[in-house]
Amino acid sequence: MVKKQRESCYRIRIGNQKRERGNFHLHREEYSMAARAYCMALDVLTTRSRDGSDGGVDAEEEEVRDYRVKCLNNMAASQLKLEQYDEALHTSRDVLTLEPNNVKALFRTGKLLSDKGEYKEAMEVLKKALKLEPATKAIHVELSKLVKRQSGGQDTQEWRAKPAEMLGENITPFLIPAKKKPSGISWKFILGALVVALGSLVTSVIFTARH
Repeated sequence: MVKKQRESCYRIRIGNQKRERGNFHLHREEYSMAARAYCMALDVLTTRSRDGSDGGVDAEEEEVRDYRVKCLNNMAASQLKLEQYDEALHTSRDVLTLEPNNVKALFRTGKLLSDKGEYKEAMEVLKKALKLEPATKAIHVELSKLVKRQSGGQDTQEWRAKPAEMLGENITPFLIPAKKKPSGISWKFILGALVVALGSLVTSVIFTARH
């Protein structure tokens, strides 16, 4: 028992050091090095379920799982910066295996699925993310893009989402088009031009009168 506890503490300490190294590279926009560091951290931060062992999840295993989720989320962010979209989708799904309600992973998964043309699954994933965080604007924006893609991309209007609590099985009726900006020449522009014209006319009359 003592030996296992020591091994677990060692895993957490070394794995977290490598995770923090990944964070260091991520903040410096060194995405390849960051992804490599996160991968090394994940190799150390193994869980019982990953190892194939039985038994419940104790506090240390929960801590390991939490660090794995953080590593995977940041690895997905690095992969997106490197334009490794398939890898980022796979990594985001790994997060959801460990933590099904992780909003960051849900958002990335939904966005990547939408980009791949897998609209039905993308809609379900993004709607789940929206229910968990209804105030997050990025989710609303991505859902709006998805609706336009589903309609064939013919609608070029900008869309804005109504509150998330109104969402049902079909999100389309709850997305309403933004008001169009009035077209034509602005009345301010016309008024300004009229003032300039009147000023020129008055100047011309005065000049003529003096001569």
